[in-house]
Amino acid sequence: MPFDLAGPSLVAAVLAALVIGISKTGISGLGALSAAVFALVLPTRESTAAVLLLLIVADVVAIAVYRRDANWRLLRHLLPAIIPGLLVGALILNFSDNTLLRRWIGALFIVSVVIQLVVAWRRADQDLAAAPAMHPAISWLTGGAAGVATMTANAAGPIVTVYLIASRVDKRQFLGTMAWFTFIGNLLKVPLSFGVGLMGPGTFALALLLAPAVLIGTWLGARLVKRINQQWFNRVVLGTSLIAAIALLVS
Repeated sequence: MPFDLAGPSLVAAVLAALVIGISKTGISGLGALSAAVFALVLPTRESTAAVLLLLIVADVVAIAVYRRDANWRLLRHLLPAIIPGLLVGALILNFSDNTLLRRWIGALFIVSVVIQLVVAWRRADQDLAAAPAMHPAISWLTGGAAGVATMTANAAGPIVTVYLIASRVDKRQFLGTMAWFTFIGNLLKVPLSFGVGLMGPGTFALALLLAPAVLIGTWLGARLVKRINQQWFNRVVLGTSLIAAIALLVS
């Protein structure tokens, strides 16, 4: 069994893989929860590479489902800064042990949730259609921070969520924009993950084992998102990110 997963740990990994699929086509914030579960049941450094392959599988499905919904204006502002962020994240991975990295991931999630709550509170009474243009510095900061977070923790989602909620996109644009951003970022991470020694035969074996659960999750997520309104969508995204952060900080 890859990474010696057995019993409860294997069940947890399968459920986390299912949640990855749901997060990509349904409730984005659940992705933070799945990243936290993998960091708890696998060696934290190696878990980032195993989750990366599963995320790419889910990204492809999400792009197919929401191919017409991405906001390319926002993506053009975010994507240029992701590369320096990825390089910084690779350095952090290279010099971090499992315990330090787990705490780092938890701290990232907590900061992201706090920022999202502030953004949601300040803009609660404003119209979605009245979203202002973001200052280029904010776009670069968001893209760079997301690059660091996704390289170290597969956790770009909570950070980009801050930006997208502040830009007041609807839930389909949210999912389409997030799908393209994470897909491009995840592809760029593959050579860096090889470079810091995280990719190995066990990583690919685990991805093959769990890929069916990811695909089932994408099917469930695409149906779930049709049944949840925008306000509850945002609340679930924030709540699941907070649960993930607490789980990592107390582990």
